[in-house]
Amino acid sequence: MYDFIAIGGGSGGFNAARVARGFSDSVAVIDGASELGGLCILRGCMPSKTLIYSAEVLHLAQNAKKFGLNIPSAKVDMPTLHQRKLDTIKEFTDYRVESMTSGKYDLYRSFAKFVDRNTIELADGTRLQGKKFIVSTGSSVSVPSIPGLDHSDIWTSDQVLDLDFLPESVIVLGGGVVACELAQFLNRVGSKVTQIQRSPHILKDQASDVSETVEKAFRDEGLTLYTDTKLSRIEKTDTGFTAHFAHEGKEKSASAAYLVNALGRAPNTSNLGLDLAGVELKPNGQIQTDEHQRTTNPDIYAAGDVCGPFEIVHTAVLQGEYAARHAFDKPSSVFGPINYDHMLDVVFTDPQVARVGLTQKTLDERGIDYIAADYPFDDHGKSILMEAKYGFVRLFGEKPTGRILGAEIVSKDAGELIHALSVAVSNNLTAADLLKTHWYHPTLAEIISYPLEDIVDELE
Repeated sequence: MYDFIAIGGGSGGFNAARVARGFSDSVAVIDGASELGGLCILRGCMPSKTLIYSAEVLHLAQNAKKFGLNIPSAKVDMPTLHQRKLDTIKEFTDYRVESMTSGKYDLYRSFAKFVDRNTIELADGTRLQGKKFIVSTGSSVSVPSIPGLDHSDIWTSDQVLDLDFLPESVIVLGGGVVACELAQFLNRVGSKVTQIQRSPHILKDQASDVSETVEKAFRDEGLTLYTDTKLSRIEKTDTGFTAHFAHEGKEKSASAAYLVNALGRAPNTSNLGLDLAGVELKPNGQIQTDEHQRTTNPDIYAAGDVCGPFEIVHTAVLQGEYAARHAFDKPSSVFGPINYDHMLDVVFTDPQVARVGLTQKTLDERGIDYIAADYPFDDHGKSILMEAKYGFVRLFGEKPTGRILGAEIVSKDAGELIHALSVAVSNNLTAADLLKTHWYHPTLAEIISYPLEDIVDELE
């Protein structure tokens, strides 16, 4: 019997096993994927951000005249870009594979299912028992029941991230993080892109003016964007695909050589025998967990996309690490239950979208008294000289303390800027505390000091 078994070797499962190995020599990892490494490394964060950054450099080169430069004929070389992506992610996968095959863990290259509360069965019939388990099996692209959407030639993010040629035209279905990042990438490297979103705005979980800022940037770059639509069917044609949808009271259609389903993901919970293990699911299909990442079977934990509530890799890592500590009763002064009121998320569009802490909607729902203060990047020195004028920074300060409860930034490099405010939110710092910091001029980060001043002024 193992002390700890991780089912799934991605970010959540691997990091849980890594921490567990510090407390016990009896740790196993079960991973039946064709490649070791997990979604983030193989088909998620790292390949997508590699491609997105190259597209950003290309976009700057193609718009070099704004900066007084002449860079003729800047264009993508898809085979070379594809190879760069492969070379880059190989560095990460090699490290992960080396770690998993180092002998620290018993690695089983198989899928597994529970047959009772403390026993799993591998594909070859081998049965393993464990004192504690963690399920971190990730998620897969979901296929809504829309006629024609199940056609085998329809792409997912996997195919887009593995492109070694430039598609002439692409329809991207969806308006979430993955859909928006891929749509802008494809548009920037030279594809004719049409994006179709069901909700009134893309990035519907963001504030409406945040979404509107990204929408304007997309349209300014020539991307065709439809929002507030109802998709009726997908038609396979001799030249590609046609999407039929309702928009502004009319039936419309869009055609392209290729079509990407980026309408969301679903947790990988089927074929795990969770019912036999006494593990219950939430209405959305994710595994139900408590604040310690325990499922309804206290010997089984869960982490990552399979349980949520946020499908973000750093969340999966934190969940996995904490679950392992809790399983071995090894508390830490640093790594405790995750405070989702401090959650940080970033969207790697351009402008980027970054958010930490409580949103304005949540503050209103909880009846918290607060001050909202913002400042636009089109009136900020560094962003003006960078031709990065989209967006704003907005802070929420508690009344009467001035404690920073949340922040959102939509701008160039917002994902880098937000971390100063993440420190503030996680450590209960006030606007006055942050104003004691030196904000260097001219920097993008300097803009944060302006709404801080507004909050302090209003409280005095």
